[in-house]
Amino acid sequence: MTVETDRSVLAGHVAPFAVWVGVILLLQGLESVGACPRWLYPWSYALKSAACAALFVWLKPWRAYAAFDRRHLPLALGLGVAVAAVWIVPETPWAGRAAPELQAFYHRWLILMPGSLPDYFNPDFYPALPPGHPSLAFAPEQAGWPLTLAKLAGSACVIAVIEEFFFRGFFYRWLRRDAFWTLPLTAFDAQAFWTVAAVFGLEHDRWFAGLLAGAAYGWLAVRTGDVWAAALAHGVTNGVLGAYVIVSRQYGFW
Repeated sequence: MTVETDRSVLAGHVAPFAVWVGVILLLQGLESVGACPRWLYPWSYALKSAACAALFVWLKPWRAYAAFDRRHLPLALGLGVAVAAVWIVPETPWAGRAAPELQAFYHRWLILMPGSLPDYFNPDFYPALPPGHPSLAFAPEQAGWPLTLAKLAGSACVIAVIEEFFFRGFFYRWLRRDAFWTLPLTAFDAQAFWTVAAVFGLEHDRWFAGLLAGAAYGWLAVRTGDVWAAALAHGVTNGVLGAYVIVSRQYGFW
């Protein structure tokens, strides 16, 4: 690759994710001053999904990799479903009936800062969200089915891909301080691996589930040397989780 192409590919690993996070921070800033209307949540998600997908396609960061190896398909699909189960099961009504104390521990210690409960966990309503919760803005009766499905598609097909290219494709190798394109994904480094997994976990509101997911996707990337395998597994997780959200109406995951 030429120097210009090399810079373009590197930007493709970082810029889409940076834009995605930037929109999140912007919304949080508007929330802090009470200037974030409910309709802005689904619309901003749909627009940032389209913008980040377009940026990713324009910069073409996949040029640094071989094509997806179909031999990795079963492992990626299976891992994606397993991670979705890790994400969903602890918060199901079934888990609450089977082990209420364990579920209470999970909510208090393994989601937000240890000891604090998430705003959607109100015993008077759970597993339904309290009335007026921001995540309900993604429900089809409020957002409309096009925006609800845009949330599902953006979660499964956009953020899953750009996160994997950033965390596994860029961040993991950047932490090694080696030549970026000459370091294969299969080169395992425990410190870099767990640093990436921890940052990935803290990026999500459910940090413990996020840590396990980051470790799983990272293992898959190192195991196969294929960032597309990790992206596919991540997309399957988000797709299964999104389908569960819509069917069960547990929009607290969104």
